[in-house]
Amino acid sequence: MSSPSSSPLSSSPPSSSPLSSSPTSSSPPSSSPPSSSPRLPLSVNPLPLSAAQEQQVRDLYYARVRGYCAAEIKAFATCALNRTISATWACRTERLAMNGCMIGHATREEQDRARAEWFATRETRRREREEKEAKRREQEKFYRDWWGLEERERKLRGEKGGGGASGDDGERAR
Repeated sequence: MSSPSSSPLSSSPPSSSPLSSSPTSSSPPSSSPPSSSPRLPLSVNPLPLSAAQEQQVRDLYYARVRGYCAAEIKAFATCALNRTISATWACRTERLAMNGCMIGHATREEQDRARAEWFATRETRRREREEKEAKRREQEKFYRDWWGLEERERKLRGEKGGGGASGDDGERAR
């Protein structure tokens, strides 16, 4: 009995399923790319971030949540001032209000906003980093020129003050 019931069920669905899915699967792939294109804009993370960059996003996220709950945090901190263990029960209402506020604002949407803000300010941070590096190079060059470090380094390496060094001295004298 078990073999007749299993054979009709196992033989008919697999044979009809590949045949019926083949013609229907040829038309959905043409409709599949349009359905996948709406999924691309929904991606909040356009680039994979390094651990340090993820930490920057988290710091931004935590700062935003603390900003929303600044009043509750201040109330709890004021209550807990000069208290140790007694702050647990003496400041219970302030602590619960602070935690409720933080939990209420610590959402996935807020993480996505922090990530979007991080990506929006990426170019600004890159420009600031490049300006800082240019300023550092300029200060290092001034320091080397002021103290004559290039000349000392050449002497330490054993280079003679021949042809190449006279061109440098001429530039320095200007």
